[in-house]
Amino acid sequence: MPDDLTRADAATLLAAMEAGETTAVAVAEAHLARIRATDGALGAFLRTLDDTALAHAADVDRRRAAGEAVGALAGVPVALKDILCTRGVATTCGSRMLEDYHPPYDATVVERLAAADAVVLGKTNMDEFAMGSSTENSAFGVTRNPFDLDRVPGGSSGGSAAAVGGRHAPLGIGTDTGGSIRQPAAFCGIVGVKPTYGLVSRFGLVAFGSSLDQVGPMARSVADAAALYEAIAGHDPRDATSIPEDPPPARPALDRGVEGLRIGVVSSFLDGEGVEPGVRARCAEAVERLAALGADVVEVALPHADKALPAYYLIAPSEASSNLSRFDGVRYGLRVDGPTTEEMMAATRAEGFGPEVKRRIMIGTYALSAGYFDAYYLQAQKVRTLVQEDFAAAYASCDALVSPATPSTAFGIGEKVDDPLAMYLNDVFAVPSNLAGTPAMSLPVGGDEAGLPVGLQVMAPHLGEPVMFQVAAALEASLGLDLAPDALDDAAEERA
Repeated sequence: MPDDLTRADAATLLAAMEAGETTAVAVAEAHLARIRATDGALGAFLRTLDDTALAHAADVDRRRAAGEAVGALAGVPVALKDILCTRGVATTCGSRMLEDYHPPYDATVVERLAAADAVVLGKTNMDEFAMGSSTENSAFGVTRNPFDLDRVPGGSSGGSAAAVGGRHAPLGIGTDTGGSIRQPAAFCGIVGVKPTYGLVSRFGLVAFGSSLDQVGPMARSVADAAALYEAIAGHDPRDATSIPEDPPPARPALDRGVEGLRIGVVSSFLDGEGVEPGVRARCAEAVERLAALGADVVEVALPHADKALPAYYLIAPSEASSNLSRFDGVRYGLRVDGPTTEEMMAATRAEGFGPEVKRRIMIGTYALSAGYFDAYYLQAQKVRTLVQEDFAAAYASCDALVSPATPSTAFGIGEKVDDPLAMYLNDVFAVPSNLAGTPAMSLPVGGDEAGLPVGLQVMAPHLGEPVMFQVAAALEASLGLDLAPDALDDAAEERA
């Protein structure tokens, strides 16, 4: 057990608490102290919940000492993306529109974290309404990358990724509509998982793209991500898109290795234009390592993958245009008065929404408008079907697929903020799995020439979480990486 509790992963902390070597209160206090010391430089949290976190931790300690039942993650800290409703606690989605919104209920994922006795430390920063790839679009400030504070942590779940990568919490919750878990996980050197669409309830998740959104775990190890996945997955009758069958368990597959598995390398992603040399090299080395571990590695094609990104950027904004119409200044959230109802709504949305949200609402409204629906939205849905068919064909001959998670490592703050197309290209390898509804994850496979983390994407068929975790765990064990973000600690020392 390390002297600094924030250096331990969730499994180590859990074992130490169960053995009486430490307490849930001590673990929570250590992480809250680190947040106080370093989050001024990082900007991962919008708010911490010190009192409720310590009260929950104390209750876990009491029940554990008394021999009473505790949850599967009892006492393990978690950072929660501020897009999931928390009863009585502000849920802003990184937007002025919801700056003072305090939900009257908890999201299902929040309920399941409580049932597992995970200790929620606070709500993390994000791109406004999950629209962005850098966490620069938040109305409440920029989050920075713990490996280089002049670079972005990715987005939209950048706050949770930075919190986990920066040792503010061993576990984090993000959401992934078009790569918003996997891309920041890759940038921050952690594991990030997008489960099969419908495996994790969306009840209480403030919707962006309802046919794409999925809640998922972020962690510093594959085993920790698997444990968090199992805690939050499962059917929820309050979510009409929830899969009714039991979710496939992940942890039993972690020690199976990859010998005998057939793993397809998406060659157009690995060798594609725009992939940085450091990303290509680390991912190619990871593929070679999988082959050395006994996997049958083959090249596969996803013929329509190059159409996935433009299709996504029609489907997602169209759904956002519909979902965000509820923010009208009448029912909840910001209200800016005007002489007429129409002027009040217009003033409310003009002041409440940021530039990127407005951009996507306008794109989506245009794509859904009379005369353009068939030419844009309907065509994008046809492309989505082709992407789904590509994946089905690939999985007919392969157990899992791999590719780079992102074309590049973390880029500089402000570098792409004025170039939306360049920003959107960060998601080029991630969005196909969202369109297909299939699981995918990113795990760190080393660093580029500047020492910035590189993520490998592991993809699997519908409900293929076990084999996805199996491949990731075997590769992680073989690599034996220990990525440490010194930049954050150096900055904290300078501030002190």
